[in-house]
This record gives sequence, structure tokens and C-alpha cells, in this order.
Amino acid sequence: MNNGKPQVVIVPCSGIGKANGSVAREAGYELCDELRPDTTDLVALSKLVLGEEQARARVRACPAITIDGCKLMCAAKLVKLNGGTVAQAVTVLDAFRKHKNLKPEGIAELNPAGKELARLMAAEMAEVVDGLGRERDTGEAQKGVSHA
Repeated sequence: MNNGKPQVVIVPCSGIGKANGSVAREAGYELCDELRPDTTDLVALSKLVLGEEQARARVRACPAITIDGCKLMCAAKLVKLNGGTVAQAVTVLDAFRKHKNLKPEGIAELNPAGKELARLMAAEMAEVVDGLGRERDTGEAQKGVSHA
């Protein structure tokens, strides 16, 4: 059980003006708003860049899945820099390598291929979220066992 609190924070890329950044953000929105709204919490990368304490506290309190658009891995680096734990680092480039037919294009509005790539990424990350939730539930259940 998650006791009504998100178990995993999702930190997507802020690559504004780049198609891969748009895919990363779209995947994060799909995951948090549609697929796992009760167990995830989206943290804007810009808030970590600015050092906002509430965002920093959220990444320290829960494992994070980062979604980076490029090899610079800004989201993963900033989660670690702010004291968080990256449970899984996902990149749009890796997802595109697996789905070469889904080349993302567009910035303000992703093309259909980019939107589909984001949906596929979100579905894969939903499974990771579920696994992290099971691990957390199992750990909590074991803590409650008494060996009298």
C-alpha cells in the first residue's frame, strides 16, 4: 500500500526546443497523469535546477525515474546532486534505438511517431513503477513482522 502518497518521482528532461525533450516530457505526463497517477509524482527539472526545497525533498523521499532526452543526462545528474536516488534512468535515445520507425519530430507539437514513442516509454516505465511499489510494499510488510 502507498498510504495515499506517491511512491516514485518522475523527473523528465527540460530540453525545451528539442524533439527528444518533448518526448521525455510527454512520456512523463502520460505516466503520471494517465498510467500511474496514484503512485507517481512529476517533479519539474527546472525546480531542481533552481534548488526549490519542496522539489528537493520530494526527490530525496522517493526513488526517482529520470527521463533524459540526450546523452548529457541532466535529469539523472540533478536528482543525484539533490540527494535523490535514481532507481532507473531512461533516455529517449535508447527508446528510439529500439523503435527506429518512431522518429520524433516537432517541438511545440510532436508528430504522431514522437507521441507513440512517448506512450511506449511511459508503458515501460509504468512496469518499473509497479516493481518499485512491490519492493517497497514487501519491505514494509517485512518490517511489521514480529518474531516473538
